[in-house]
Amino acid sequence: MNVRRVVPNLRTEDPEACGAFYARIGLSPAMDLGWITTLTGTGGGASPVQLSLMTEDLTGPVVPDLSIEVDDVDAAYEELRAAGAELLFPVRDEEWGVRRFFARDPDGRVVNVLGHR
Repeated sequence: MNVRRVVPNLRTEDPEACGAFYARIGLSPAMDLGWITTLTGTGGGASPVQLSLMTEDLTGPVVPDLSIEVDDVDAAYEELRAAGAELLFPVRDEEWGVRRFFARDPDGRVVNVLGHR
């Protein structure tokens, strides 16, 4: 299994104001679904520079702390399930083109594990 990217998710009540703040330091919107806006920048490295601002999670039970994109969501789910991890949201296909699930890490952070279809 390979990790493609890791994106912090910040809960916000005012995505417009937060977006304007981060625009001043070089991040710009790459995706806006209304409840989530993903900002990108040019980091110059091999990994994309991304930050997501979320007012809620459209179908999930909570706003996840971070999103980790993997190349095999089902394998990641089975690995965490077999290890006894707390799974908060079952594997499902979302209408915006991702397959995902939520798990809680040992420190209580909620992780959105996803892959693009």
